Amino acid sequence: MKKWQTKEQLTDLLCSLVQYPSITGSEHEIAIVEYLYHILSEKEYFKRFPSRLSLHPLPDGRQLLTALVKGKGDRSDTVVLLSHIDVVDIEDYGSFKNLAFFPRELTREYEKHMDLLPEEVQHDIRSGEWLFGRGTMDMKAGTALHLSMLEKAMDNEFHGNILLLIVPDEEVNSSGMIHSLPVLNQIKNQENLTYRACLNGEPMFRKFPGDESFYMYMGSLGKVLPGFYCYGKETHAGEPFGGVNANVMISYLNQELELHESFIEKVDDEVTPPPVSLMNRDLKEEYSVQTPISSVSMYNVFYMKQSLMDLSNRLMDAANRAKKKIEQHYQDKGTAFRQMAGIRELPDVHVNVMKYEELLEEAVKRHGNQEVLRRQNLLIQNREQGDRDFSTLLVQDLAYLCKDLAPMIVLFYSPPFYPSVSSRGNKHIEQVLKYVQDKAKKDYDIDLETIEFFPGLSDLSFVGPASSTDKSLKPLKQNMPLDEMGYTLDEKLMEEVHMPILNIGPFGKGAHQWTERLELHYSFEILPDLLTGAIHDLFKDQFV
Repeated sequence: MKKWQTKEQLTDLLCSLVQYPSITGSEHEIAIVEYLYHILSEKEYFKRFPSRLSLHPLPDGRQLLTALVKGKGDRSDTVVLLSHIDVVDIEDYGSFKNLAFFPRELTREYEKHMDLLPEEVQHDIRSGEWLFGRGTMDMKAGTALHLSMLEKAMDNEFHGNILLLIVPDEEVNSSGMIHSLPVLNQIKNQENLTYRACLNGEPMFRKFPGDESFYMYMGSLGKVLPGFYCYGKETHAGEPFGGVNANVMISYLNQELELHESFIEKVDDEVTPPPVSLMNRDLKEEYSVQTPISSVSMYNVFYMKQSLMDLSNRLMDAANRAKKKIEQHYQDKGTAFRQMAGIRELPDVHVNVMKYEELLEEAVKRHGNQEVLRRQNLLIQNREQGDRDFSTLLVQDLAYLCKDLAPMIVLFYSPPFYPSVSSRGNKHIEQVLKYVQDKAKKDYDIDLETIEFFPGLSDLSFVGPASSTDKSLKPLKQNMPLDEMGYTLDEKLMEEVHMPILNIGPFGKGAHQWTERLELHYSFEILPDLLTGAIHDLFKDQFV
C-alpha cells in the first residue's frame, strides 16, 4: 500500500522528518538516516531485495543512505534522486525555539502571534497553505518528494531504475556528498547501471523579496572560500611605528573584498552576489599591549563560468591593491607623526604578497622538504581545530619559518569548495525541463522559469558537468593547505560518476530564517505530478 502520495500523506511524512532535529554535526543527523532506513526496510520491495537498501558510514560516524529500485524491463538506465537531511541551527527562533522542529504546532503558535510576524508572513498564514519549521523548505520536503517517487518506482511506474541518495552534511562541508562518490561508482559497477541524470530536490529560491515566480535549475553555482593570512611585525602599543599591525592589514583587505564589484560575474541575466567576509579576526590568544602580529580573513566568493585561475588572479589583484594602501597608510601616518614629534625618520613599510604555494616553496627552500613535512605531520597528529582554523594554522606555521618576509599577505583556500556546474547545452536535460515547463502551464496554469544556476549552493556540484571551459582544479588545490591532508576532492572519481544534472524542487520561503516555511499546494499536489513526468521523460529513448 502506498503511503507517500497524497498531500496529506506527504505532509505527515514531512512532519515526521522535521521532528528529527538533524542540525549538521548533531547525533540526530545520524538518527534521521537510521529512521529513513527503517521506514524503507518495511517496504515489501526491500524485504524482497534487502541488498538494494544500504547505509554507508562516513569516517566521522555519520551515514548516507542509498536505495535502488529497478524498473520495468532489464534496463541499465538510472535516475539518481538526491537530497540532504541536515539543517542549520535554530538560534534565530528566539522564544519559538522549542517548537522549531514541530511544524504543525509552530504554525498554530504563529497564528496566535500574528502581530509579531512580518506582513508577508501574516498573509501566507492566512492562506492556510503554509507549514513552518526548520527544514520544511530546506530540504526535507525534497526528501519526502523523492520518497514518494521511490514508492512509485516500487510499483513499476518507470521504465528505468531509481537510485535514492540521501546524504548528511550539505550545510557545512558537503562531506556526505563527497563520500557518496565512491558509493555511487561502486553501485554503478556492481549493478551495471548507466546514470542518466541526477535530479536534486532543493527548493526554489526567490530572486528578490516578494518574488512569487516558480523556478527550475539546470546547474548549480560554484563557491570558493579564499583566506588571507596577514603576518605583520609585532611592536609595543607605545611604539606603533616600530611594527605593522595585522589588524590594519586586514582592514584594507576588507575594503578590497567585501561587496567588491570586481568579483561580480554576470552570465546572461544571472548575476553572482559579491563577496562577503565570513571570518575576520586577529590571532592573539590573550590580551596584551603587543600589537597583533597575525590575522586572518575568509570570504565567500561565488562564481559561474570563470576559471579558478582567473578567480585566483582577481584575488591576488585585490591583495596587491590592499598592499599599496597599507604601505601608503603607514607612510602618511608616519609623516604626520614625525612632524608633530620632531623625529627625522621612521622605517618604511614594504608588504609582500604571495600565494600559499609560493610560501610553501620558500619554506622548503630554506628548511628542506623533510622538516616542513615533519612540522605539518606534527600539527595533523595533534589537530583539534575545524577545517577553517586548521588551514590557518598550517599557513601560520609556514610563515613562522619565513619571518623575514613579514609583513606579508598570503592567499590560501579552505574547504568547502563547490565547483560550478551546468547542463546547459545538454539536449536531454533542456528538453526535459521544457516538457515540465509546458506541462506546468497546460495542466496548472503555472509559469515555470528555467534558471541555469541554482543560487543556494548544492551537492550537484560534485556530480555535474563543469560550467567553465577550463575545468582544472589545480589553482585551488595547490593553494589549499588541507588538500590531501584532511580534505580530498578526487577529480578522477568525480569524472567517473559525472552525469547531467537538474533541480526541480518545492516552493518555500525564508530558508535558514525563523520564518522558514513550505507552500503545500504546489509542493505536495502539483509538484509530484511534474516530478513523475520529468522522470518518465528522462528515461525516453529519444534522448540516448
